[in-house]
Amino acid sequence: MSRPPVPVVHVITQLELGGAQQNTLATVARLDRARFAPQLVCGPGGLLDGEARKLVDVPLHFVPELVRPISPLRDWAAARRIAALLAPLAAAGPVLVHTHSSKAGIVGRRAAAAAGAGPVVHSLHGYGHAAVRPGPVRGLALWAERRAERHTDAFVAVSRATIETGRRLRLFGDKPVRLVRSGIDLETFARADTLRQATRAQLGLPADAPVAGLIGNLKPQKAPLVFVELAARVAAGRPDARFFLAGDGELRTAVEARIAQLGLGQRLQLLGWRHDVPGLLGALDVLVLTSAWEGLPQVCPQAMAAGRPIVATAVDGVPEAVQHGRNGLLFPPGDIEAGAAHVLALLADPARRQRMAAEGRAAAGEFAAERMIAEQERLYSELLAERGVR
Repeated sequence: MSRPPVPVVHVITQLELGGAQQNTLATVARLDRARFAPQLVCGPGGLLDGEARKLVDVPLHFVPELVRPISPLRDWAAARRIAALLAPLAAAGPVLVHTHSSKAGIVGRRAAAAAGAGPVVHSLHGYGHAAVRPGPVRGLALWAERRAERHTDAFVAVSRATIETGRRLRLFGDKPVRLVRSGIDLETFARADTLRQATRAQLGLPADAPVAGLIGNLKPQKAPLVFVELAARVAAGRPDARFFLAGDGELRTAVEARIAQLGLGQRLQLLGWRHDVPGLLGALDVLVLTSAWEGLPQVCPQAMAAGRPIVATAVDGVPEAVQHGRNGLLFPPGDIEAGAAHVLALLADPARRQRMAAEGRAAAGEFAAERMIAEQERLYSELLAERGVR
């Protein structure tokens, strides 16, 4: 007699509009229901909450205490509430808990231990403590990450660079670490060219203007102010060039002020949060990524599948997707002149952009959503088999 599906509870801090969150939603939506019964736990208030609610066969649990800032009292309350959700499942048999990123990883793994739930998988989409200045708070975050290892059966990382950093920071102990690339729907992004004309018209972009843009949040990680400075350099060399920033966040006011200071108001649009990423990529000639740090940003494989060359900072896992001279060009973080020179070079050479587009499409298969799901399911099955569940 076949066993009932094993509960798989994903825990993430908040369903913001980002790669980690989109990967999590894709996973719970596509897991094999004959083997796994997914549930989702998160803090409320994310832009993707509506998408999560549409998953009618995925129980959704909002935990108000699960917030991004470090808050010991709320973090403890969140762990207790999640443990209370897990305990009845764990009492009935194995329940696989899959946590994501630093905050939910620390809180969720503590909750799993308290509830007697397991096995436990933790995904690293980057490192939250990279955003914290050196000092006691950063040290506390690292200490908490290291302690959480004892409640973890396996780790998943989106890039080799993320794995190397984790080993250097002594986060994994002797636990296995699996490389599982961020997954996207390749067919959706392959339609980018068919959306080019309509998206440009909607954005008021001339049909024949060279366009470069950044798709990402307006937070320190993505360094949007560097993009604004880069756009000013490109604009000086290409008076016909246009630009956009798609995303929002805490740096919006500073970005708006700098755009005005540089006189780019008529040429650089701030689009806010957008869900039509395939169309935005279709409208672009060059995708620009100015990040100060990353795991491996989902927009890179999205641009590859869309056939758009990428000019990006050579940080963390980015060079694992953007191969310099093949499907894009890399530059050191913060080097505005180098980044602008790369963009200008590509805008001036349509044939080179076409070659890079072909290279990107050819390499995008590594990031297929089906592959991501299959690799996670394989890991789940291996961990459950170790507990006698087959």
